[in-house]
Amino acid sequence: MSGAHTDPLALTPELLLLLGAVAALLTGSFLPRTRQWPARAVAALALAGSLTAAALQATGAERTVYAGTYALDGATHAARLIAPAAALAVLALSVERVRGDRREAEFSVLVLLGTLGSVVLAGASDLLVLAVAYLLASFPLYALAGWGRDARGAEAALKLYLLGALLGITLLLGACVLYGLGGATDYAALADALPSAPAAALAAGTVAVLGGLLFKVGAVPAHFWVPDAAAGASVPAAAFLTTVPKIGGFVALYRLLTAVPDAVVDWRLPVAVLAVATMTLGNLAAFTQRDPLRLLGYSTVSQAGYLLMAVAVAGRPGSLRALLFYLAAYALTNLGAFAVAAALPGRTTLRSYAGAGRRHPWLTGALVVCLLGLVGTPPTAVFLGKLTVFAASWDGGMAWLAVVAALNTVASLFYYLRWIAPAVGASPDGDGGRGGDEGGDGDSGDGGLGGTRPRRWATGTALATAAGTLLLGAGAGAVLALLPAAVTR
Repeated sequence: MSGAHTDPLALTPELLLLLGAVAALLTGSFLPRTRQWPARAVAALALAGSLTAAALQATGAERTVYAGTYALDGATHAARLIAPAAALAVLALSVERVRGDRREAEFSVLVLLGTLGSVVLAGASDLLVLAVAYLLASFPLYALAGWGRDARGAEAALKLYLLGALLGITLLLGACVLYGLGGATDYAALADALPSAPAAALAAGTVAVLGGLLFKVGAVPAHFWVPDAAAGASVPAAAFLTTVPKIGGFVALYRLLTAVPDAVVDWRLPVAVLAVATMTLGNLAAFTQRDPLRLLGYSTVSQAGYLLMAVAVAGRPGSLRALLFYLAAYALTNLGAFAVAAALPGRTTLRSYAGAGRRHPWLTGALVVCLLGLVGTPPTAVFLGKLTVFAASWDGGMAWLAVVAALNTVASLFYYLRWIAPAVGASPDGDGGRGGDEGGDGDSGDGGLGGTRPRRWATGTALATAAGTLLLGAGAGAVLALLPAAVTR
């Protein structure tokens, strides 16, 4: 049901993120370069305000606003809640890393803008809004990847930018093709017009648009930036890059594909093949990784493959609920693993975590919960997320996809255990497994395993997210009942 052309109050959560970014930028501009924590406080307030507004609006009627270009439905409301909550966790785990840095305010502003882009991506119900949201969700990521101003961060930012610019052009090209075929840019009109479009042209336009969105979610074949960004950017930036963009990107993928008639272009099988390729490549590449951050990077690639399973059966019963629940579960669990890495900086190998269980039992416990959660071990939220995605794929006529995903899940246990084993085992050299002091985070190893205390805020974030993934798993039934069954056009 299409709403009015102007309804600014309907976009209160998005406006709060935008105003918060402006306020944080202005606050940082008038503060000493080494004392910019008030800008971070402004950003946190903006995120909390956006979350509150989103929660209040989530009970309203589903509709579209601004001439049908932006959907206010259950999927958008879910993204409005998940993305700012994940961004708040990133701000919390980044406190010690960014405190006193000359670019502390800039980090908070980039987090807000990147979150805004992800939310707008999720709500976009028009090709033009989708293109603008893609750019808004991309440019802050380029800056975040290179925020640390070191060689590895610069390399990660360059790779991210080059791939993002290329696939952004393909997205715009695809949008032009779909507009030419359908004579409109809003999804409702496209859904009515595209069934009579030439199949070859429709397939070309759809593939081009999907290229940009696959980059955003870090899926094959647009995944090359993910491990470099995870290992090269600062840990808080890597946590954001591998989590928040996926939220908006996957909802945008789902919403767009439901407007493309699968009777004209059978997009379901290619998306399922991409899901298999993504989860398999991510898992295989993670097997040999020794850098925990790079391992997490490939882990996020494999998780994108599981999420693509829900997109492959988009529009069929249970698929949207499964996707949204998995996104929430993944965000909590992935951020928890990165929070542990942020709490113990400078650990550049898996073996450098040896003895962590003896020195930091709670932090190691959070790591075990999050890594086993990413595998899909009960009673964590990702276990229920995978279960619902597998069930949606099976019920949607893709039982073979669920079987392949189950095999990949079992295989992934190997590389997560390669990190867990030294962490819970004894240190072989008796020094706490102190690793090298260098790393993509630019830290000197303070807070490592060799005697100094872990970073407090990052530790708190790790414990909170680990507890959150267990609580979300326990309350999965109630949460799934609140999630929508379909998107609105």
